[in-house]
Amino acid sequence: MKQRQPSNRQPTNRQARDQRQRGDGQGRQPGNKQPRPTQSGQTGQPPPREPRWTQTWLGGTRSAGVDLGYPGQRLGLPQDGPGAVAGFGRRIGAILVDWMLCTWAIARGLFQASPQDASWIGMAVFAAAYILLVGTLGMTLGMRLFKIRIAALDGSQPTLLAVLIRTFLLCLAVPALIWDRDQRGLHDRAAGTIAVRL
Repeated sequence: MKQRQPSNRQPTNRQARDQRQRGDGQGRQPGNKQPRPTQSGQTGQPPPREPRWTQTWLGGTRSAGVDLGYPGQRLGLPQDGPGAVAGFGRRIGAILVDWMLCTWAIARGLFQASPQDASWIGMAVFAAAYILLVGTLGMTLGMRLFKIRIAALDGSQPTLLAVLIRTFLLCLAVPALIWDRDQRGLHDRAAGTIAVRL
């Protein structure tokens, strides 16, 4: 009676595939790749993506995901209604009305200034009216139309010195274009004032 000799046949493709699916003896399964360590020696998900510098510069820190609260919150002002920080639309509208009155109605209309002289005469009238009206009433005619006023940080009427400082820096234009998270320009910060709603 003949004994069956062991076969020296090579495994078929199907058998080889079954062997690979059973693993290579180290417990690793095909398709379950181990995560490669990062440069810091840790594995897992990549670090969160940092905001672009243009995003933080153009949109402010709020666009970078930093919650700073509403404008005026750290100063104890309400978020809306009387006493809240005046928006840029109201402030720009008020200053445009005041500028048109000082340059066109007074400088060119009342004083009959030439177009070349109307700009600096209008600036002088604007500064004088600003000091007089804000120093006594807390607002100009343009501010009254847009329902805003200038106040000290405690809500009281600003002092004459504060009005002088604010008016001088406002006439330079550039300080008024640089503001903080409470929408106070450099002229407001230097004078210790803020524009609020009526």
